[in-house]
Amino acid sequence: MRPGNGYVDGRASDNSDDRHEAAEPIGSQHMTVSAETSTQQGVVLTDAAAEKAKGLLDQQGEEGLALRVQVQPGGCSGLIYQLYFDDREVDGDLVQHFNGLNVRVDRMSVPYLSGATIDFVDSIEKQGFTIDNPNAGGSCACGDSFH
Repeated sequence: MRPGNGYVDGRASDNSDDRHEAAEPIGSQHMTVSAETSTQQGVVLTDAAAEKAKGLLDQQGEEGLALRVQVQPGGCSGLIYQLYFDDREVDGDLVQHFNGLNVRVDRMSVPYLSGATIDFVDSIEKQGFTIDNPNAGGSCACGDSFH
């Protein structure tokens, strides 16, 4: 696997990040960026990834959910990717839209994910979301974490 590629399991993960619990200050602003202008600043979702995420989101049957993409400390290389559905939009989130799917990246993860491409692979070898991240210096042998 090339450095910068991370394989993210397609199963939903729990959000163990408590920083999203804080109330937002009155008058806070959210940054909204369209997919056409976001390639320098945000993530890029391929059509296959957007379609798969929308399908999984439809199965949830809840309104107001978006795909949250974030980076957390962990794994053998130091950082791991997390993808999950979230109904919260917090101050500083980068919000992007891909074919009717809202994608949120928290402000701490934006520098790590800027320019990263998220794809969905369904082959005989593997199935799940993959992340090609130009900011990653390398990844572990299993591909689950990066630095």
